Amino acid sequence: MKPLDLCASPRPACRLLAIACAAAAAFALTGCAGPKDQYAASADAQQRMAAEAAADTKAGAAVDTQPTYLKLVEQMQKEDLWFASLAHIDALEQRWGVSPESTRTRAEALRHTGQAAAAEAAYKRLLATPLASAGYRGLGLLAGMRGNYAEAVQLLAQAQRRTPTDALLLSDLGYAHLGAGQIEEARLPLMQALQLRPDSTQAQANLALYLEVTNQPDRAAALMDAHRMPQPTRAAVREAALQMRASGRLPAPVAAAAAASTRVEPVVAPLALKPSRWTGAGGMRTASQTNPSASAPEAPLSLNSTSRGTP
Repeated sequence: MKPLDLCASPRPACRLLAIACAAAAAFALTGCAGPKDQYAASADAQQRMAAEAAADTKAGAAVDTQPTYLKLVEQMQKEDLWFASLAHIDALEQRWGVSPESTRTRAEALRHTGQAAAAEAAYKRLLATPLASAGYRGLGLLAGMRGNYAEAVQLLAQAQRRTPTDALLLSDLGYAHLGAGQIEEARLPLMQALQLRPDSTQAQANLALYLEVTNQPDRAAALMDAHRMPQPTRAAVREAALQMRASGRLPAPVAAAAAASTRVEPVVAPLALKPSRWTGAGGMRTASQTNPSASAPEAPLSLNSTSRGTP
């Protein structure tokens, strides 16, 4: 009798034989474990594999969405990767189309990469969208960077009317008032900003600047002491006050009294308008170092800086 040629048998038979061999090998490996134990272990393994596959599918789907891509772009911008973020905004808009959110991130990136004209056009496109506050804010920043503080006040006020409780925007508005020589008008938004965000270094520094400009150096020092501001920040606040007095924009009585009574310490770095991180609304802030009790130090910046580093 001829022996059975397994290789010549139909494929289903081969599969059955292979399964049988695998089962026998599995039985040999399990030793004394009974069929019940084998079935339980196999079921557990299958459930784990199914759960892992479902988790991978869900994670992949979550990453592959427009909101998640926007978060990726915003994270890149928080890390000052402005040029790279522009490339990703192009990719995002190619896939999902232009949206107010993508326009906002593009406008911010254009401004931070020194493309003021293109940034202005992008901000203006936001004015007819739900993100109009971001548009006015950006236009106000651009006006401040040009040194046109009166225009910056008008634009930031438009943004503030749309987002009245944004503390950092209020601080920006107060600083713009100071830059425009509108000292009394600066008091309210600066006080509001600090009470809404007492942890904000920018709000603290801007209010201290107001106190210096209005001939209240003792109160300014007490405020900076209370928030443990580092010496470079204190010097920057005093230097900003000195520059404002020298600019001739302050009312004569205030400028004369402040110049006569305020002692200016050596300056480490200048204080100037600084672009803010977008959080729904924002604007320009004074640059300073972050309160060491709250987070890592932040270096003072100038108007032309492309760094953000908000507290």
